[in-house]
Amino acid sequence: MWSRRAFLAAALPARSSLTKRMEQVMGGFPQRVRGPLQVEQSAPVDAGRHARIKLSYLSEPGDRVPAYLLIPHKLRGQTAAMLCLHQTTRIGKDEPTGLGGKPNLHYAAELADRGFVTLAPDYPNFGAYRFDPYAHGYASTTMKAIWNHSRAVDLLESLPQVRKNSIGCVGHSLGGHNTLFLGSFDLRVRAMVTSCGFTSFRKYMQGDLTGWSHKGYMPRIAELYGKDPARMPFDFPEVLAALAPRAVFVNAPLRDANFDVDGVRECVAAYRGKHLETVYPDAGHDFPPEVRKRAYRFLASYFKMRVESDPNFL
Repeated sequence: MWSRRAFLAAALPARSSLTKRMEQVMGGFPQRVRGPLQVEQSAPVDAGRHARIKLSYLSEPGDRVPAYLLIPHKLRGQTAAMLCLHQTTRIGKDEPTGLGGKPNLHYAAELADRGFVTLAPDYPNFGAYRFDPYAHGYASTTMKAIWNHSRAVDLLESLPQVRKNSIGCVGHSLGGHNTLFLGSFDLRVRAMVTSCGFTSFRKYMQGDLTGWSHKGYMPRIAELYGKDPARMPFDFPEVLAALAPRAVFVNAPLRDANFDVDGVRECVAAYRGKHLETVYPDAGHDFPPEVRKRAYRFLASYFKMRVESDPNFL
């Protein structure tokens, strides 16, 4: 693992102008004081190999974010933690937690069963979370989510079970690109797993950025940039480049109808760090078991964890 000084020296140059250009589209990253999280939680529930705790944390005054915290039963000492972001699904955080949805997207539960502390929050207006970011001065729901997720990192850092400088983020689809967005703004996220989360803007739906421009994402893409990739102030190759030297695992299925795989290859080629693994399974918009297993091993290796062998895991 990097020393803090060496890490910052390597990470900051590629990132310095990118976040400013992202803010032109998303709105500014909040500069407010990070007040107490005021965590409210229910009693732990036994979920097999881990305990599941339903909680909420204060993202900003007047706004509480619902989440699930999963803690391995056999945990001894401190371990790495993963923030687990859900896809576009009505049930929000319940899916990665393993309480519904697609079994291939239960990664918060699976990682907890492999020894990670995991935290799965709701994205604005999914699951149990209702919040109008525009009524509270945000220019995009994307930026509100980035702020909420950064506050979730604050929560993970505060836990006695979590080892210092050992926090990562994983997500599929909506969660896949929000993993990269969070990593762009928050250097505490040291490892990222993005599944079906991105392609270059010019390769997205043949250059039609309508899907990125509604109120659940970034309306300025339509209002200021005409949904035109050529006018966008940033693109995903720059995002991937700015994530180095941190660890990045990419799941990019060959038949993903949302995110063109050729555009993914363009983006991945821009990464110049040492900790990158990209998998191109013959699948659609999915996170297949064999790819998840590789992703979990990638994280365990990067965070220098001992992974318990379990033939029934997947």
